[in-house]
Amino acid sequence: MTNSIEELEKDTDAIFLIGSNPTENHPVIGMKIKRALKRGAKLIVADPREIELAEMADVHLSHRLGTDVALVNGLMHVIIKEGLADQSFIQARTEGYEEFKAVVERYTPEYTASITGVKAEDIIRAARIFGQAERGSIVYAMGLTQHSTGTDNVLTVANLALLTGNLGRPGVGVNPLRGQNNVQGACDMGALPNVFTAYQQVASDEARAKFEKAWGVTLDSKPGLTLTDAMNAAYNGQVKAMLIVGENPMVSDPDIHHIDAALKKLDFLAVSDIFLTETAQLADVVFPAASSAEKDGTFSNTERRVQLVRRAVSPPGEAKSDREFICRLSSRMGYPMNYGSAEEVFGEIRGLTPSYAGMTYARLQGRGLQWPCPTEDHPGTVYLHQDKCVRGPGLFSPVEFIEPAEKPDGDYPFHLTTGRILYHYHTGSMTRRSKALDEHYPEALIEINPAKARSMGIENGEKVRLSTRRGSVEAKAKLVDNVAEDLLFMTFHFSEAAANMLTNNVLDPVARIPEYKVSAAKLEKI
Repeated sequence: MTNSIEELEKDTDAIFLIGSNPTENHPVIGMKIKRALKRGAKLIVADPREIELAEMADVHLSHRLGTDVALVNGLMHVIIKEGLADQSFIQARTEGYEEFKAVVERYTPEYTASITGVKAEDIIRAARIFGQAERGSIVYAMGLTQHSTGTDNVLTVANLALLTGNLGRPGVGVNPLRGQNNVQGACDMGALPNVFTAYQQVASDEARAKFEKAWGVTLDSKPGLTLTDAMNAAYNGQVKAMLIVGENPMVSDPDIHHIDAALKKLDFLAVSDIFLTETAQLADVVFPAASSAEKDGTFSNTERRVQLVRRAVSPPGEAKSDREFICRLSSRMGYPMNYGSAEEVFGEIRGLTPSYAGMTYARLQGRGLQWPCPTEDHPGTVYLHQDKCVRGPGLFSPVEFIEPAEKPDGDYPFHLTTGRILYHYHTGSMTRRSKALDEHYPEALIEINPAKARSMGIENGEKVRLSTRRGSVEAKAKLVDNVAEDLLFMTFHFSEAAANMLTNNVLDPVARIPEYKVSAAKLEKI
């Protein structure tokens, strides 16, 4: 997030929520958005489904799956046409405006409506709310990123922030809600194929020299593979071994048949996890891991806040922290690692990571600190880009709408999208072991529009078959009014009816993220 969670509740005048369902997936943030509305803030929700916050919104833009770029371009067309753009901010702090403006010129409300299915008057109304707000905050999550055009989607909402001057102040910003605990921290620590910590490029001679000196090794300047590319490489025999830590791709990755085949082609698979997940069951070696309550360290949350975690109980049996088993494994493989504590590791992080340099365990006590925090007398950074963007001028990106990789047709007439529910988390490896949570939502359900279900002779609660070009699953029908007649929704928490058997593994060409959110599907009464 460029800004902070508290600002949503206390400072924002208008919130544009797109591709996110925070009352289900980020309930603390969802509660703060509700408090903002009670305070008088305006809310625009862009979501094909009528989620809970859509019922409270000033405008609900129920757009066709995969048309996010067209929708946001349409909003920006209106903002420019009606003189609501922040021209002083644009002139002082951005570049590329004219090229960007030329692209959105043709996204009139009527043209945008023809693509998205949203009424032209609703597009105009939403644009006016956000354009007239003194402080507008854009909030999004994986409903925006998990597309074959995910990078374009994010560039487009960044354009909206630049156009309206909603950057570098309290209560504004471009604010992605991270999907899992410590995803932000993992990225900060270089768990990406092209960067070291703090997003220092592996292709940079200067950055590489710094890490080579610290670690006493020679480092490759060529970026590695993303997760999805690594799976494809395993399937093609180019990757021979994998170590999977705290991940369950046999439930979470798209086109699970392909993932299963890829993992089985490996010469060697090791998995570290706290339970014997579906992925761990395929492993040659399983390292029993310590849970978050059983180890020391730090987590970095969605607002860039680095928080100290202390061990509450000892790990059971032979379970070890990630630090312990990685150190042992590395040492056995010929590179000695002898970090005696998590705090010692953090000391090395500080020395190599400019944005964490001013943090110490003593300073992290309590609420923690938000990066960048470059020196020990620095208070941390509540919001980014106060005086200028990291790159200098904020760059407008001319982005044209591109259709999703799959569209409904005669064989597969429905749109299928996937997501989460309040009661379960990710692949369910923890939450489905909770009796109370499992009682609330014990099995996979397929959300279907009641009118469509009636036309197909499908009753609420009966088992149906859902298919895409990747495969089929069977699950109970749940008739709900919050989906359109051509839209189906399914969660991916349940391995016995895994939604990711169905999802499309086509990738965004830049970020290499799969198109989880749009598949062409068919539904059959059994």
